[in-house]
Amino acid sequence: MRRLLAAFLLCLALPCGAGVLTRAALEKLYPSPWMIGDKDAAVPVWPVHRQNGPTTELVGYLFESIDFVSVPGFAGVPINLLVALDARGNFIDVRVVSHHEPVFLDGLGEGPLHQFVGQYRGLSLKQNVIIDASGKKDGMAAHIDGVAKATASVRIINQTLLSAALKVARKKLGFSAAQDPDRAARIRSDLVETLTPEDLRREGMLHSFVLRNAEVEKKFAGSDAAGLDDAVLKQPGDTFADLQVALVSVPSIGRSLLDDASWKRLSARLEEGDHALLVRWRGGYAPVSERFVPGMPPDRFTLMQGGLPIEMRDLNLDLRFKDASEGGQARVFRVIAQAGLDPAQPLDLALHVTRLKGMIYPERFVREFGFAYRLPDRIYILPPKEDSAWVAAWKQRWIELALISVALVLLFAALSRQARLVADARRFAWFRAAYLAFTLAFIGWYAQGQLSIVTLTGVIHALKEGASLAFLLYDPVSLLVWAAVIVSLFIWGRGTFCGWLCPFGALQEFAGKLGRFAKLPQVRLRHRADARLRLLKYVVLAVLLGSVFVPGQATGWLVEVEPFKTSITLGFQRTWPYVLYAGLLVAASAVWYKFFCRYLCPLGAGLALFGRVRLFDWLPRRTECGKPCQTCRHRCDYVAIAPSGAIRYDDCFQCMDCVVIHQSEDRCAPLMLEKKRRVIIPVKAA
Repeated sequence: MRRLLAAFLLCLALPCGAGVLTRAALEKLYPSPWMIGDKDAAVPVWPVHRQNGPTTELVGYLFESIDFVSVPGFAGVPINLLVALDARGNFIDVRVVSHHEPVFLDGLGEGPLHQFVGQYRGLSLKQNVIIDASGKKDGMAAHIDGVAKATASVRIINQTLLSAALKVARKKLGFSAAQDPDRAARIRSDLVETLTPEDLRREGMLHSFVLRNAEVEKKFAGSDAAGLDDAVLKQPGDTFADLQVALVSVPSIGRSLLDDASWKRLSARLEEGDHALLVRWRGGYAPVSERFVPGMPPDRFTLMQGGLPIEMRDLNLDLRFKDASEGGQARVFRVIAQAGLDPAQPLDLALHVTRLKGMIYPERFVREFGFAYRLPDRIYILPPKEDSAWVAAWKQRWIELALISVALVLLFAALSRQARLVADARRFAWFRAAYLAFTLAFIGWYAQGQLSIVTLTGVIHALKEGASLAFLLYDPVSLLVWAAVIVSLFIWGRGTFCGWLCPFGALQEFAGKLGRFAKLPQVRLRHRADARLRLLKYVVLAVLLGSVFVPGQATGWLVEVEPFKTSITLGFQRTWPYVLYAGLLVAASAVWYKFFCRYLCPLGAGLALFGRVRLFDWLPRRTECGKPCQTCRHRCDYVAIAPSGAIRYDDCFQCMDCVVIHQSEDRCAPLMLEKKRRVIIPVKAA
């Protein structure tokens, strides 16, 4: 068995796939009037155009999410989405290209999956997407419906879609490469003040930048451009450039500097989230050259934030100022919302001065003179503290997590005090029945905490592809149970999960008790036959783990050997072959105690292997156990006690029936004999 497992695990990993669609395939999906262009050589997107009269306009871009992000799903394989994004960052269309999510493969079916991704059509990357059932839509947030029984999968899909779309938007639409624009501060629209130019300068909202000739010459000193400007050399103390900058899209600044008509014209040209930067200058070196074309970015003036450039374009607006005495020239440059400008952070502005040396092919020398512009805190609103998508999942399920945590603490405490736990056999029977009912109904059917071999195959696949294991965080209930199971492996072995925390195991145990109550005949194999049949689950485990290294969807089909998804995750709401298979396994348990768990369960086989790290042989034994007493062995429904009386922990489900017998003076043969010896028979004279 060890050699077989090693052979599978040493198979060579295959490289992760990329996008699979071609231009021809996309043209079938999006026929005329759409026109699909050639795939971009630098960024894997297809430009989409549309005929608009005599001109052809860019509609947006088509791309596959797998070309940009690789967030593993619960099968360990990334979900691939086809996304159509328009030129302003709105979702035109979202479709599923491929996925291996178990819950949507013959489970709920793919209908709910396609309905879920369809909700993104018409939404914008400017909006926060919140998965709930409210159905709200507003300027900054959109609420979309999730999918019951697939909460973790839809969060992974959401993360995949938004991450890929933001990467495309940053590379092709001018979105900021520094951060998500939704995480930028917002200008307060409710704060409108009337301030004088002196007030604006004092608070830094109107910033003056004066550059002297001597400063310019000093920058060029030591280069071949030094001394090329005679005017600068002759009058070093004179002003080279005199600029004033202000973020006039801020109501308090714009209304204080511009007259009412100009403010209205400016506001009409800006969309929600846009910013407008006013630059005024009086003579000297201008922020735009003589060759500057209105409507274009300034050719001598740049804006950066966080060390990354942010594009701004001239609005070509004729503005009038309240204070006409300032004079000079002015330009207003627009920064679109998608650029991700954060008004809470400094704006790093720079004036570029160029000198030319030579006549025909002159050599260019450029020097940069920078300064910072910052708004006071009262002007903007900071965004709420950012939570990762998986953090939101944990917050939404805190009640379930709290109840399960209490139940786990109770179980661990009870198992650590086994003598007290089994002191009263009747009380212990009620405790175990109640706990199994909680496991089945709450952990399994309600909280969807059924552990599965799918998690192990998903982890192996992710490690094989070098992908992150962050997908585990999207299912907090399962992760909590996994943590408890891993701890229990070191203390008690595999039995804590298989005997107490497995919802399908609890369902089988109840079916077995019902079968005995109905006095159905029970199947019980001889020791040798039972031992051989138990090896089958290790073969199933080896085949499943090996399938991870085989191309295709073999793993997705093979994991169906587990009936967990059908019976617990989907509550038997599935197509009839799967329901029939799961139903037969449950029915088999009524006559063959926990048939699936003992002979077929690959997860149980894996836990049995890992359970060998157990630190304690915690089930009590006596020297008489097995020699000559065989009571526990014959009463063990799992056939987990050897003829020698030793516990086979790999096969033990921790039901503790043997501990109940071991502690009972009425059922344990050695204790019964000892009890008889203590009885004193009085001798009386005849």
